[in-house]
Amino acid sequence: MSEHEQSERSDGSALRTPIVAVLGHVDHGKTSLLDQIRGSAVSEGEAGAITQHIGSTAVPLDVISGIAGDLVDPDDFDLPGLLFIDTPGHHSFSTLRSRGGALADIAIVVVDVNDGFQPQTHEAIDILKRTSTPFIVAANKIDTVPGWNPAEGRPSKLAIQAQSDRVESDLNEKLYEIIGQLSDEDFSADMYWRVKNFQSNIGVVPVSAETGEGIPDLLTVLMGLSQRYMKEEMAIDVTGPGSGTVLEVTDTQGFGATIDAVVYDGTIGQDDTIVVGGTREPIVTEVRALLQPKPLSAIRADDEFEKVDEVVAAQGVKIAAPDLDDAMAGAPVRVVRDQDVDEVVSEVKAELANIEVSTEDEGITVKADTLGSLEALASTLAEEEIPVMHAEVGDVAPRDIRMAETAEQSKHQSILAFNVDVLDDAAELADQEDVRLFEHDVIYRLVEGYEEYVEEIEQEQQEQVLENITRPARFEILDDHTFRQSDPAVVGVEIRGGLLKRNSRIVKFEGNEPERVGMLKSIQDEGEDVDEARTGNRVAVSIDGPTVGRQIREGDELWVEIPEKHAKILEQELTEEISADEREVLSMYLDKHRNRDPFWGK
Repeated sequence: MSEHEQSERSDGSALRTPIVAVLGHVDHGKTSLLDQIRGSAVSEGEAGAITQHIGSTAVPLDVISGIAGDLVDPDDFDLPGLLFIDTPGHHSFSTLRSRGGALADIAIVVVDVNDGFQPQTHEAIDILKRTSTPFIVAANKIDTVPGWNPAEGRPSKLAIQAQSDRVESDLNEKLYEIIGQLSDEDFSADMYWRVKNFQSNIGVVPVSAETGEGIPDLLTVLMGLSQRYMKEEMAIDVTGPGSGTVLEVTDTQGFGATIDAVVYDGTIGQDDTIVVGGTREPIVTEVRALLQPKPLSAIRADDEFEKVDEVVAAQGVKIAAPDLDDAMAGAPVRVVRDQDVDEVVSEVKAELANIEVSTEDEGITVKADTLGSLEALASTLAEEEIPVMHAEVGDVAPRDIRMAETAEQSKHQSILAFNVDVLDDAAELADQEDVRLFEHDVIYRLVEGYEEYVEEIEQEQQEQVLENITRPARFEILDDHTFRQSDPAVVGVEIRGGLLKRNSRIVKFEGNEPERVGMLKSIQDEGEDVDEARTGNRVAVSIDGPTVGRQIREGDELWVEIPEKHAKILEQELTEEISADEREVLSMYLDKHRNRDPFWGK
């Protein structure tokens, strides 16, 4: 057991390290911030002062106190330090599940002071809201404010006070913009040093991942928040059966399929029986080895891990055991001790069932790298009212293409693949079967790509419908412009409104009664055959059926006959697709029919 990860209590239980996740928009500095915290920790203590785990870094209280200086007195704290999840990005954060919420106890949302909130920032905030996870905002890149005078590693309040009035004013403007954006998300927020109650207000901490300014404040606020509000939640039974969450399923040389996991409660030891959530059924297996990275000085390329006998919360660990190929990122890991195996399997099943991805009979297919990201993606799709027929963790395989193919609508014969690979044979099959694949590692971009595709399909469909639908038009036979009386009648006309096309049936209204007069076969404009004529055009037309002087006369107003079904589609679905003068002609045409039958075309 490492003293970095827990502190003993008088009642025999221990306080574990709070687990911290780092979220934020791409390029806002998540990785740099983690690197800066790690780097400060290494330079503060000897190299062994921080413990590098699988997928996480433990920074003990004495090292935090060294970085934070006067801001943290170790005697004020009985929590052992902080455990930072190394995989930046909200999809991994939302993966880390325990007890139906997020595994992380607290989060840092990194926001670039120059860019403010971006789409992924909003996504991160949504996930934090959904999992009720407390967070603080690291307003990063304060050193990029023009004229900034840096000093390595000093607290941000002092750093800001040391700037010129203009620099301070420019920075404050950026910071209050972020506070305003938090307010738009329904969070009350302020600079961290003005926040009295962190449970009802979000603290904003100005930082620079580049110069280390504000890192002391960030660690102080995280420690203070954890100590004040989470102490009871950090109490664990050291000797109890371990509980954890799968971060990733990987192949490790010499061990085959292994899982990287974070243990957040109890102990896991070699030879323990564990139950791990799998893609089909929970996997019951026995721990063969628990692996941790060797200290930096001892790493050799062919042997970077060392075996440990047991791991106590909170720590990241690589678990080697048989049958882990189907283990699922984001799924629970449970040690079986005094309980019956079936009982633990039922608990794991119940926890997996809590992950809400509701599916429908018709919709798209969704694949994601972890349960958390699957849930986050499904939630975004639900907001966008995009139905999901099938949702699952794992790479895109041929059976997913077959599944997508069964969707009735062509727009749903699509797969959204978030942060996963598409197997070669699946890609080939998708090409053959015309199943569209969308791949991205940013949720909003993935959904955006699909929505643009749907828009294109709908546009094409509307254009096709429009191509096959009768368009509204009215025209007048001009005086002294009869070129042939019949078989067919050829007359000069002026288009009074709409779009007149060849091969249209023509009617004349007597009052509100339409009387069919014949079929308009051809249109000529200055001797040239044309397919259509628009408002204001004067053209010669040939009409099969009538005789000029009998059924039609010079000066008559004639209309294109619109079938009732077409009139309904034009009015209800295609209004925006036709021109204003066509809409006007359609409206007049409908009025004439509806004076006779109020429900015509409805």
